[in-house]
Amino acid sequence: MTPEAFQRVIDKEIPGFGELFRMLSYAKIGTATIQSRALAGIASRTLLFALPGSTGAVADGWDDILIHQLDNRHRPCNFVDLLPRL
Repeated sequence: MTPEAFQRVIDKEIPGFGELFRMLSYAKIGTATIQSRALAGIASRTLLFALPGSTGAVADGWDDILIHQLDNRHRPCNFVDLLPRL
């Protein structure tokens, strides 16, 4: 799914996800991260994440961001705590 199609589906974007992904990616691939269009959002009370298609990018997104944000023990905040407020 392209980011343009993804943005038509979501009700609310989570801009910090793409920003953090690019920051972490920069440490690994340098300025090539400027081409990344990673993003996250909420659609019908469901969290959606769009990552670049390479296996390395997906692993980075999972290992460096999502595994923590989808764990309710992660503090001071996480996506799990956000869900009841949707």
